[in-house]
Amino acid sequence: MDINIQKEEFSYAYIYAIVSAAGYSFQIANRPLDIGGIDIIISGEEQEYSLYPPRLEVQVKSTSTAVIDNEFVRYPLKLKNYNELRKSKTLVPKILVIILLPDNPEEWVNQSEEELCLRRCGYWLSLRGQPETQNAESVTVYLPRQQLFTVSAVKNIIEQIETRGKL
Repeated sequence: MDINIQKEEFSYAYIYAIVSAAGYSFQIANRPLDIGGIDIIISGEEQEYSLYPPRLEVQVKSTSTAVIDNEFVRYPLKLKNYNELRKSKTLVPKILVIILLPDNPEEWVNQSEEELCLRRCGYWLSLRGQPETQNAESVTVYLPRQQLFTVSAVKNIIEQIETRGKL
């Protein structure tokens, strides 16, 4: 399998595990949505207090070469993707999720009788309302390291969508 497809598939498995543990549904977007920059749709059930059934659209990128410092993960995002994610007028909130992977695919998973460990982690970022750029090909985005894509982060994001209708 091509390494880029392998990274993509692993990223979907990582997000599926997190979303399932949070209690929400996970759907890989169909081709027309994928062309529009949506890879995954996360949705929940409508609650009594909800404005509407919560839905979150996710663009997923995976890399083993992202630059990490004490505060941020820096990722060069294609201009097309940046512009799709920064739109402020959208009914369904969108986020970017960057999955960091070890260089060697044999290190991505560690398994024993007690645990299944998916190596490295994911970070998320909303680019809604970010400014237009003069860049021609890509924009480096800065994902705060405290914004790990975790079960509690997904629950918090969906709760914000349920109660406020946006991120």
